[in-house]
Amino acid sequence: MLNAAPVEAQVGRPPDPGPDPDPGLGPTGLASALGLYAAVARGAFRRYSTYRAATLAGTFTNTVFGIILASSFLALWQARPNLGGYDQSQAVTYIWVSQALLVTVAVWGGGFQDDVQDRFRSGDIAVDLYRPVDFQGWWLATDLGRAAFQLLVRGTVPLLIGALVFRTRMPEQPVTWVVFLLSVLLAVVVSFGLRFLVSITGFWLHDSEGVRSVMLVVSMFFSGMLLPIALFPGLLGELAPVLPWAALVKVPTDVFLERATGTGLVGALGFQLAWAVALLAAGRGAQWLATRKVVVQGG
Repeated sequence: MLNAAPVEAQVGRPPDPGPDPDPGLGPTGLASALGLYAAVARGAFRRYSTYRAATLAGTFTNTVFGIILASSFLALWQARPNLGGYDQSQAVTYIWVSQALLVTVAVWGGGFQDDVQDRFRSGDIAVDLYRPVDFQGWWLATDLGRAAFQLLVRGTVPLLIGALVFRTRMPEQPVTWVVFLLSVLLAVVVSFGLRFLVSITGFWLHDSEGVRSVMLVVSMFFSGMLLPIALFPGLLGELAPVLPWAALVKVPTDVFLERATGTGLVGALGFQLAWAVALLAAGRGAQWLATRKVVVQGG
C-alpha cells in the first residue's frame, strides 16, 4: 500500500550518472561493460518475446490500420498526384514503413518508461541508483532489446503484408536495407533520449503520466506518423523537419524510399546522430541534477 504523502529519502552521495563498472581495467573493463549491456538487451528481447498473444494482437492491429490508411492515401493521391513529392506507390509505402516503426521507435511512448514509472511508485528507483552500472545505459540497453524484437515481428510482418496487398516501392539498392537499419537504430536512440527525459521528470513530479500524455501527442504529429512532414504548410513545414521527432519516422522512411541519397543521406543520418547525442547528454545532465536528492514515493 502506497503512503498518501511522499517520503523524502536522502540518498547519501548518489553515484555519478555514468560510473565505469571498472575504470582500472581499461579495454578489459570496456569489454566487460559492453558484454553486460548486451546481456541486458538480450534479456529484454527474450522478455518481450514471451508476450505472444499481445504481440499477435498488436501485429494484427498494425496491419488493419495500415490497410485503412493506405487505402485513404491512395484516394488522396489519386485526387492530388505527387502530393508532397511522393507518387502513389511511395505514399502507400510510407504508410507501411511508418506502421513498422510505430512500436519499434515507441512513437506512442512506453517500453522502459512503464518499468521506470513502476519503480518510482514502489521506491525501487533508489536501489537502481546504487547498482554498479550506469542508470541511463541500463535502460538504453533494455530499450534496444525491446526495439529489436518489435522490429523483427511487429515491423516486418505488416510491411510484408502491405507489399502483398498494395503496390509498394521497395529499395532498389541492397545497401539501402543496411542504411535503413542504421537509421532505425538511430531513431530508437533518439526516441529513447526523448522518453528518458520524460521519465526523469518523475524525480520531481513522482508521476510522469501527464508529461507522457503531452509527449504522445507531440510525437505522433511531429514525427510524421499521422501525415508526412513534407505536407505540412508554411512555417510548420519549415520547423518540423529540424525537430528531434522528425528523426523517428520521417528520416528512416526517406532512407527506405531512397529519397535521401548521396550527401543528403549523410546529412539525414548526421541529423539523427546529432539529436541522439544531444538528447543523451541532456538526459545525463537531468539525471545528475535529479540524483542530488531522491524523493521516494512509498515507504
